[in-house]
Amino acid sequence: MEAIILQILNGLDKGSAYALIALGLTLIFGTLGVVNFAHGALFMIGAFCAVTMQRILNLSFEQVDPSRTDFLGNPLKVQVPYIESWFGPETGGALLDWSVPLSIFLAIPVMIGLGYAMERGLIKHFYKRPHADQILVTFGLAIVLQEIIKYFFGANPIQVAAPSVFSGSFDFGAILGFDPNVIIYPYWRMVYFLFSLAIIGAVFSFLQFTTFGMVVRAGMADRETVGLLGINIDRRFTVMFGLAAAVAGLAGVMYTPILAPNYHMGMDFLVLSFVVVVVGGMGSLPGAVLAGFLLGILQSFASMNEIKSIIPGIDQVIIYLIAIIILLTRPRGLMGRKGVMED
Repeated sequence: MEAIILQILNGLDKGSAYALIALGLTLIFGTLGVVNFAHGALFMIGAFCAVTMQRILNLSFEQVDPSRTDFLGNPLKVQVPYIESWFGPETGGALLDWSVPLSIFLAIPVMIGLGYAMERGLIKHFYKRPHADQILVTFGLAIVLQEIIKYFFGANPIQVAAPSVFSGSFDFGAILGFDPNVIIYPYWRMVYFLFSLAIIGAVFSFLQFTTFGMVVRAGMADRETVGLLGINIDRRFTVMFGLAAAVAGLAGVMYTPILAPNYHMGMDFLVLSFVVVVVGGMGSLPGAVLAGFLLGILQSFASMNEIKSIIPGIDQVIIYLIAIIILLTRPRGLMGRKGVMED
């Protein structure tokens, strides 16, 4: 039982990332009908927003520290972050420590602006083109964005630390009444899981309970009728593209302490996230979320040494095997809608 609970917990953080990326992909496909292969790059750019914020907060200047001397007794020159100079060591140090959560305030406008620019500048010209054309152009855009990040940040992963208060692990087993030190789980992975639930809940609440969201859902079901009512549905769909980009970016920001950002991480998550979308059902937001968590947990179980000793390499292909089985039995996916991509 302890091993089962541990693997479920281990699958939640990766499943959370899959669910958030797949949610954004489904929002774009459900509103605009665009298969966006650049969505993984948005996840990557969100992660590098955290890297950028960390570097901005760590900008420093040289200052002579008379309390520290070299072997000759001369005062040493030390690097003092500007933020500590402006706000004091305690407040400045706290801001440095919390650079990842603070990156959210940088990522939201950056991702919304980037999403708007992508949709207006490129993708709008491919609405009525075949899906193959959409895949080619967005995949090319993803490569361009990837190479830009590689040029400015280098090819090596960049470590980004979680706030020190969340840097350790806690005894999850003791909370459930098991023996101590049996189920140890990192704090930040639980924070990421709760954060993803909050984002997913916010997106669904926005679509369900706001007038804007209701119009968007109506436009997803019948775009022409909504347009005949005098509503500029295209403008609302452009806003949804920006929001979908923001969801992917926030997923990348908060994932940085779990996986060090690198220029190809977007591609790593993109293919798996598209599998998640297909398994959940093209155009189904609940299906994307359900499939994300389900496949993340299954991948965690497949990575157990006991399983890999029986079927070597199963952790690398389990998601694709599950996708094949589900699509053979349910061609529209778990919660797919009739008529989506069936023409």
